[in-house]
Amino acid sequence: MRQDKSPGRSLLGRKSGFMARYGEFDLIASLLAPLASGHPGAYGLRDDAATIAPDDGHEFVVTADTLVEGRHFSEGDDAGGIARKALRANLSDLAAMGARARFYLSSLVWPDKTEAEFQRRFVSGWAADQERYGVTLIGGDITASPGPFVIQITAIGDVPLGRAVRRGGARPGDLLAVTGTIGDAGLGLACRTGKLDLEDRHSQALIERHLRPEPRLGIAEALRRYANAAVDISDGLIADAGHIASASDCSLTIDLEDMPVSAGAQAWLDRQQDEAAGRVALATSGDDYELACAVPPDHVGGFADACRHAGLGLTVLGRFDAGEGVTVRHRGKTREISRAGFTHF
Repeated sequence: MRQDKSPGRSLLGRKSGFMARYGEFDLIASLLAPLASGHPGAYGLRDDAATIAPDDGHEFVVTADTLVEGRHFSEGDDAGGIARKALRANLSDLAAMGARARFYLSSLVWPDKTEAEFQRRFVSGWAADQERYGVTLIGGDITASPGPFVIQITAIGDVPLGRAVRRGGARPGDLLAVTGTIGDAGLGLACRTGKLDLEDRHSQALIERHLRPEPRLGIAEALRRYANAAVDISDGLIADAGHIASASDCSLTIDLEDMPVSAGAQAWLDRQQDEAAGRVALATSGDDYELACAVPPDHVGGFADACRHAGLGLTVLGRFDAGEGVTVRHRGKTREISRAGFTHF
């Protein structure tokens, strides 16, 4: 596990900030090294790098993501929840390629004011999800700054050689299918920030979807078997499904009336004067971390059965064809979309 050694930024012996209260190397040895115990090549985080090798006949799938306080999470959020969401967002990228999750590295920029208890709760979130998803921390970097808190994770999975599911594999005639339900996380954020008031049974379920997305790693084998292309829905259904179409040199038609929604999202939709506009809002809100897939028509039944066996729904709501562009319809009427999803810029 690397530590920042740049001039003026050494954390060893700081008289203020979290490292002075916890101790730089104590932080690694006490909190982070136990997370690496599942992989001998992590060397207990005592070296600046780790060694890994894929199983015979497999290749690695590698992804990286960054979460920034104030943009992806709030200062007052639960530390363990922040850690779990950061890791799960990366694991979702592995799931979208049909990969088995194996390892992760993380670089953490802790604000100087961070307390040791916050760190302990943060690491406990990773420990819980390591057990849940079978992944192991194998390295990274730690440093401090005046703020904000920044979390960078690189996740590593593996797939049988040449079997990774990519965005660019859709073919004309493939159907657009999505796992789970769409729009819950956006509504959950609105409930959590007081912008939306729903019955407790709905609001709590939506908030949970916002705070703790579920990477769809359990259907990796089925995804490789049945889907020609896939992407995880992080920026919004319309935007991310559009990425498949663009990468595959296909056009895409999405029928919003077929989009799967949860009971909470339906309760919200029932309040809207314009159902189509409401469904557009759900389809562009992002943070769902479901999978959007291009599936040949004769594979849909098998894929749906595999998803059902994993406790997950699969819904067809569109079609890829020759051409380009994304057409969004509601009950046969084309809807103009001003914003397809979330962007960082």
